[in-house]
Amino acid sequence: MLTSLRVRTQGAPSFAPSVRAGLAGVLAVAACALWLPAAAHGAELPVYTAQPALERPAAIARLKDLIAEALQNNPELRAARNEQEAAAHRIAPAGALDDPMLEAGVLNLPTSSFSFAREDMTMKMLGLSQRIPYPGKRDLKRDVAQKDADSVALAYQETANRIARELKVAYYDLALATQSARIVQQNRALVAQLLKLAEGRYTVAQGSQTDVLRAQTQLSKMSEELIKLEREQAMLAADANRVLGRKAAALPVAAEELQLTEMPLALQELQEKALANRPQLRALQMLVRRNEQALELARKDRYPDFDVRFAYGQRDRMPDGIARSDVVSLTVAMNLPVWGADKTAPRIAEALAMRDQALNVLEAQRNEAASKLAQALATAAQNLRTARLYRSELVPQSQLTAQAALSAYQVNRGEFAPLLESQMMSFSYELAYATAVASYNKALADIDFLTGGTLPATNPQADGSKP
Repeated sequence: MLTSLRVRTQGAPSFAPSVRAGLAGVLAVAACALWLPAAAHGAELPVYTAQPALERPAAIARLKDLIAEALQNNPELRAARNEQEAAAHRIAPAGALDDPMLEAGVLNLPTSSFSFAREDMTMKMLGLSQRIPYPGKRDLKRDVAQKDADSVALAYQETANRIARELKVAYYDLALATQSARIVQQNRALVAQLLKLAEGRYTVAQGSQTDVLRAQTQLSKMSEELIKLEREQAMLAADANRVLGRKAAALPVAAEELQLTEMPLALQELQEKALANRPQLRALQMLVRRNEQALELARKDRYPDFDVRFAYGQRDRMPDGIARSDVVSLTVAMNLPVWGADKTAPRIAEALAMRDQALNVLEAQRNEAASKLAQALATAAQNLRTARLYRSELVPQSQLTAQAALSAYQVNRGEFAPLLESQMMSFSYELAYATAVASYNKALADIDFLTGGTLPATNPQADGSKP
């Protein structure tokens, strides 16, 4: 590039005005052939119309398919599933009776002779005893374990929703990086054409070296931006593979093109859905009920449990051969809760504190969920309005401005700097539109997570139009 600039500096003064004018005409015709193949027929300027999309990776994955894969293979979710199964297996043992006690022995054997026939009270004994809790304790223990299992199951659902949300965010960020790279490459090709036009005019002394350098600088900036976007694509694809539970050597994820899918969002309705369907809030409600039952169980510890014992004693015949009858025994024992001040009362106080803690945590999480939901709605509304503004006004207006600047420049009524600036403004608006669409979709993912996955996957009024 610098070589051509030196040639122009040394050789341009040797051109006669008529020759220079002729070369300018030839270059103008060439530029028109390059930039305006259909301008004579009133067609739009190619530099500002949609360029053919760059070739995308062959394996474009749909978001819903990736979510299904993540819910199946994500190791964190598999661990939560195992925890759910473990909690379900704790329900039956919690309400079961203690194992009965089997005992066998010898009663009243005289030490003087160690004879089983001398004393009437000497016998061989076989006994069975069973601990029976106070009525209602077993049901309460089973209910507490059931509420624990239900809470763990809801925590599993919350984990699944969170993983789906993480995958959506990574997917939309990856789609934004991919689409941004495509926009940068398309506009870089346009700026490269502008550079050729500026170089041609500079060669025949109808343009300035500053114009050429400006175009070269913009090309370098776009090359730098492409390098950054390539890094972002690699990082985001790796993050998506992590959420999917894929190995590090797996092929990177390729995202579909961003679409602006508008959904009706009402704060009051969504807050009601969040309170009714958010697994985290439902799990906390379950924890409150669990602690209430644990409190009731602690209060029942003030009542005794019972030990029922049955024993059978076998006696030998008397020394003279007369048979002795066998004997049976049945006893009922119970514990005396005389140490309630040291044992039962602290347990009741602990259960009461745990219940109040669960109530306060539930209230705090409800407030936090309402706050985050309001923020997500505000973010979604802002990005939706921004995307609409870029699509309907800013992008078309910037394209018309760039088209007017090009037309003026081609007939020597405009400068190169406004032309390049208008093209870069159109480029920046295209990127801003894609960013707004991605941010809107990510806000929808947050809202869907905060409301427990109640948003529809698609909307009949989905708007997939592009600027």
